[in-house]
Amino acid sequence: MSLSRPAGVALALLLVGGLACSDSTGPNGGGNGGGNGSGTPTLSGSVQPILSANCALSGCHAGSSPARNMNLSSGQTFSNTVNVASEQVPTMDRIEPGQPDQSYLVHMIQGTFGQVGGMGPRMPLGGTPLTQAQIDVIRAWITAGAQNN
Repeated sequence: MSLSRPAGVALALLLVGGLACSDSTGPNGGGNGGGNGSGTPTLSGSVQPILSANCALSGCHAGSSPARNMNLSSGQTFSNTVNVASEQVPTMDRIEPGQPDQSYLVHMIQGTFGQVGGMGPRMPLGGTPLTQAQIDVIRAWITAGAQNN
């Protein structure tokens, strides 16, 4: 069977997108793109698995005394990040709905925090940086409005 060029391109994009959005059992965990059936990432189904595997760890952003007072554990992420001022750059929210480039958390995971006046090491501290696919999932969730879903 032969596919037309547009159909072949569409199929290739679907296959690549499926690989980038598949569940991971590796050290970075998480990373699926779904949760609501529309392809738009959700907090609970897409973003939280990434944060739980990489950030919401003992001694980091979990427990009763999380780093920077930012608990990224399941059920805590939304209230600790969305429309909450960053401690390092108080003029920026940790997550600004609809605006990933104005979200300090995005700069911390991308390693671009210096461009907005931040400092410190790239997150996750002492761990492997998130993959571009994982960062893209977080950015897409923020772009879609950073809903508590």
